[in-house]
Amino acid sequence: MYNSLFFCIFALAMTPQEALHTYFRYDDFRPLQEEIIGSVLSGRDTLALMPTGGGKSICFQIPTLVMAHDNPERRLCLVITPLIALMKDQVENLQARGIHAAAVYTGMSYDRQRVALDNCQYGPYHFLYCSPERLESEDFRRRLAQLPVCLIAVDEAHCISQWGYDFRPSYLHIAAIRKLLPGVPVLALTATATPETIEDIQAKLGFSTPNVLRRSFHRDNLQYIVRRTDNKPEQIAHILSRVPGSAIIYVRNRKRAEELSEAITAMGSASAISCDFYHAGLPTQERHARQEAWKEGRTRVIVATNAFGMGIDKPDVRLVIHYDLPSCIESYYQEAGRAGRDGLTAYAVLLFNEQEDKAKMRKRVGDSYPPKEFVEKVYHNTCDFLQVGAGSGWGHSFTLHMDQLCRVMHLPVLQTYSALHLLSQAGYIFFEEEHETLPRVRINVPRHSLGEYNLSREQAEMLDLLMRRYAGIFTDLQYVREADEQTTHRLLVSLAQRGVITYIPRSVGSRLTFTREREAEIYLSPSVYDERQLRYAEKIKSMLEYAGQTQFCREQVLLGYFGETNAVPCGHCDVCREMPPMP
Repeated sequence: MYNSLFFCIFALAMTPQEALHTYFRYDDFRPLQEEIIGSVLSGRDTLALMPTGGGKSICFQIPTLVMAHDNPERRLCLVITPLIALMKDQVENLQARGIHAAAVYTGMSYDRQRVALDNCQYGPYHFLYCSPERLESEDFRRRLAQLPVCLIAVDEAHCISQWGYDFRPSYLHIAAIRKLLPGVPVLALTATATPETIEDIQAKLGFSTPNVLRRSFHRDNLQYIVRRTDNKPEQIAHILSRVPGSAIIYVRNRKRAEELSEAITAMGSASAISCDFYHAGLPTQERHARQEAWKEGRTRVIVATNAFGMGIDKPDVRLVIHYDLPSCIESYYQEAGRAGRDGLTAYAVLLFNEQEDKAKMRKRVGDSYPPKEFVEKVYHNTCDFLQVGAGSGWGHSFTLHMDQLCRVMHLPVLQTYSALHLLSQAGYIFFEEEHETLPRVRINVPRHSLGEYNLSREQAEMLDLLMRRYAGIFTDLQYVREADEQTTHRLLVSLAQRGVITYIPRSVGSRLTFTREREAEIYLSPSVYDERQLRYAEKIKSMLEYAGQTQFCREQVLLGYFGETNAVPCGHCDVCREMPPMP
């Protein structure tokens, strides 16, 4: 039941403009937001194309709040997004504004998921965030059909298209979800889509009629620069000395993130450049601490893999540097667009060593699409490593540490990662990188014997808490989740050292789930392997052409790639600065 205060609050949200001011304290919408919101409120399926930092979340938050006012029986927006960090960030931001929101994601206990779904069904909740993989769960689909859903928002919608740069098979389940929620409109959102991808998104989501609203990807304040260099670290030091303010440096792998961060710190010791690194292999608490230090300005420069930046609300980034070339223009545009969201001058700098970068980029095609025979070898080696026999495995999930798999089975790491992704796209497994496993604990000592161990008060309280919270902890390893991670870890280590418990700490690895029984042979269809390999090679070529050309305005090339063929020269990229003035 809703109390009178709840109805009183929502009486304010009569129009989109009033909702914007009441909940977000903004007086005006950004360009295109109002048109997108109007399309959604009219009940039309809508694909919205907006540049990075264009305010996509407002486009589903405002219509949900307005629809909730008009009909409390249809008050919930299902938000499908691929990043757990983004879910948590948006849920926290909504809750800080007094708007009820919940998230369901991998790693949550069954009880926590049930409570979140109960709150969405029976309580005054308006936003439920989930990953596309959740849609594969029969239990989740059954609960979803009972929820008061008024809108489905699909973030990073390009992931549904096999022609997109980050295709994820789990997105294809969204069409089936629509059948459970008849009459509920879809709002698909993306910052990067080519004309072909735009058509594919609408087809895969089952749009009854095409409906695309787009804002030009032109950014007046963002200056695109390609800097040719044989010494990238030295060039970075020079750029950082010339451009003040917060900066992101993108690299391809974790090792380079750590090494380059150390090098910048050493080079900048005289000028006090504060620098740190970030990648998905770091523990959650440490990732959060480094991200917050950078957001708050205590760290000026963050060297990161592409796991960093998406959904982070930091408007004053003055500089984004790409140390390594991204694999496609879509990735480059999205990452570069994290600079200058406040509308002030910012720079997107791509470092380019023509000979080395061309060789590395061409090697990526072979690394990303290893021979089919190798993919089949990885499949059977992984099954053997996980002790999954012929005709078994369906529905079983495993935490997979890639270094162990590759060492034991004598497999190359990069190609093995790629093979597992191909097997996931072909439907044999579901492979999730950077999956964080919760710590696990089993109490080895009978309850009546614990008094013999002369435990400290803290240790005794920890054991008492574990016994009360986790049934079966005396017989099986149980996943545990505690608020104070650091203190809990210290106490559990001390108990494990005395043999009172078995303790497996939190770790970051990969998660592999078998979506069918182990088969004797695998088949990679042309759409999974051959066509995608060809398109990947074409995207690599486009990225190299962008970096190598010096005839056309950088922004014109980028906008033309996304279908904006009437753009004029920006006037401030490195190419435009070298162009002779017009007669």
